[in-house]
Amino acid sequence: MAPLPQHAAGSLHRKKRPLASLRTITALVLREMVTTYGRSPGGYVWAVLEPVAGIALLTLIFSAGFRSPALGTSFPLFYATGMLPFLMFTDVSGKISLAILFSKPLLAYPAVTYMDAILARFVVNMLTQLLVSYLLLGGIMMFFDTQIVPDYPTIVLGFAMAAMLALGVGTLNCYLFVRIPLWQRAWSILMRPMFIISCIFFVFETIPQPYRDILWYNPLVHIVGLMRRGFYANYDATYISLMYLTGLSMVCFLAGIVLLYRGHRMLVNDG
Repeated sequence: MAPLPQHAAGSLHRKKRPLASLRTITALVLREMVTTYGRSPGGYVWAVLEPVAGIALLTLIFSAGFRSPALGTSFPLFYATGMLPFLMFTDVSGKISLAILFSKPLLAYPAVTYMDAILARFVVNMLTQLLVSYLLLGGIMMFFDTQIVPDYPTIVLGFAMAAMLALGVGTLNCYLFVRIPLWQRAWSILMRPMFIISCIFFVFETIPQPYRDILWYNPLVHIVGLMRRGFYANYDATYISLMYLTGLSMVCFLAGIVLLYRGHRMLVNDG
């Protein structure tokens, strides 16, 4: 049988690549699940206990000083609608940021690309955070008298925006963390006050001017507001800008992809 011409062999190789990439991502997903949640006692239990402890602590502290939260009647629900999208962003973006560092030995193989590593970490950690949020929010609405009627499309949109922002920021940081090692520490320092200024403890409308206009540029404020709009029918959150969230997420993602495309070999070999 005559051998295939060179251009035909190349075409056949390109046709096989999507399936090979899917197998690679699946293998990386399984590796991520084992290394992240399979080595510690309790595994996924700790992913649930962390936000439970945080929400319980906030509820205990603020319910002692206030009769009711800023929205609704349930302290646990109010703080859960702020903390859970925040944790989704920080956890997913943080894991994606370390994708090259985490999978560097595997990236030496031609079958494994930087996009495979990013997508694998994104899928595992996004699904984990969605499961945690479902369990906590479902448990709160089941065991507490929240008196709310959830707007599920808006809630789904809120989680989708959090995931999209995490993918964009994480992809950009995936390059910067390896190219500029000092940036990893600087980013950690910058993220510490975000828990306080992302409207988890309060609502955006209560912030006095001119600080309100400055805080508007924090994308997590929009995501938390969108989530609360989905749970509280009387909360309009007119300050939310889906265009701003989408644009910022896409700019970060495309910038990260371009930088990784141009410099991923150097990062793997020398980073």
